[in-house]
Amino acid sequence: MNQRVSYYEIVPDGMKIMMDMEKYMKMTAIERKLRELIKIRVSQINGCAYCLNMHSADARKMGETEQRIYCISAWQECEFYTEAEKIALELAEHVTLIPTKRVPEELYQRVREHYDEKQYVDLVLIINQINSWNRISIAMGNTATEK
Repeated sequence: MNQRVSYYEIVPDGMKIMMDMEKYMKMTAIERKLRELIKIRVSQINGCAYCLNMHSADARKMGETEQRIYCISAWQECEFYTEAEKIALELAEHVTLIPTKRVPEELYQRVREHYDEKQYVDLVLIINQINSWNRISIAMGNTATEK
């Protein structure tokens, strides 16, 4: 990976907080593959190649199919995502694009048909976490490299 600044070395306390949040995310009831799909979709919206590369690879390691990874940007038109996954992806888009989309009450109510209050908060935290990572990665000049 290429980057402008060795931010883990320069601000280890700040990066520890980010990594602690990652540990929390793994303890939520939100399914692993869905967490990765959210990370991929948000990274697409934000244009973060580094995170797209990483989370697509992570999703594959978890057994996610190529079809579901490739089609995530058009999830609305696909029958191979569950309704719960679709609503989580819709929430991810709304939170990521919050200046223009917001999170209307109607969307919140549809999310709650599939997820309880804690899961709703966890979804919002997962979405915010990848948005933060995207912004850090882009600002630090991280680039995707071939393995």
